Amino acid sequence: MTSALKVMALPKPGKARPEVRPGVAEGFDHVVVDESQGPFHVVAYLERELPAGGIPAYLAARKDGARSFVLWAEPERRSRVATLVTTSAGGGVSEYQVWGGQGELLGTLVREKALSGKGLRTRWTVAQTGRPVAVGLKGRIFWWYAWWLLSPLWVAIGVGSLFAGGGDVPRGPRRIVWRADGETPLEYRSEDNVLVHAPWADWRLAAALTAVVRSFDSWLGTPWDEKKK
Repeated sequence: MTSALKVMALPKPGKARPEVRPGVAEGFDHVVVDESQGPFHVVAYLERELPAGGIPAYLAARKDGARSFVLWAEPERRSRVATLVTTSAGGGVSEYQVWGGQGELLGTLVREKALSGKGLRTRWTVAQTGRPVAVGLKGRIFWWYAWWLLSPLWVAIGVGSLFAGGGDVPRGPRRIVWRADGETPLEYRSEDNVLVHAPWADWRLAAALTAVVRSFDSWLGTPWDEKKK
């Protein structure tokens, strides 16, 4: 069965919150849900793991592509589903390791920004321990050409949205399809979820991938780890 993992923002304290398992996720702003099991089926509670310099140091490092966060199994922070750490970042290329709750290496994620020297599209590489490497490119070439050809129209729509006080500006192509040895183990769709197709794909690594991809949301979006408090 295909899982559909998605980062979901929780309402601020004091406002109505969805039912999540178990208890209420007080102290958390975002969770990872498996929509294939129900709209509020939480599989992990997201929290940044801050460096010695706190939030300012984290925000400064994230500009170069660095990320560091924990996926907790429960809101009480008793056990870790996974931990993502940055091994290198800079020059448009970032590499991350994802560790399991028992200290085992689940895999490595690499993001190569578009036009960073490796191609015209952003490249995401997922290397799960003991499995073939999966490579995914953001968007299709045809749709990127169409997007840039129509870019003046998007600008006009954006200006109109500002004057109208609402509305959304169409985003560039966002779909990512990972391929490995003729298979399609993972897929990221414009609905902001990662589909886990392959039975052998580790859902913990996929959950970390979902969180880190969403942290690179465009300026039109709201990266979950960018908060200043």
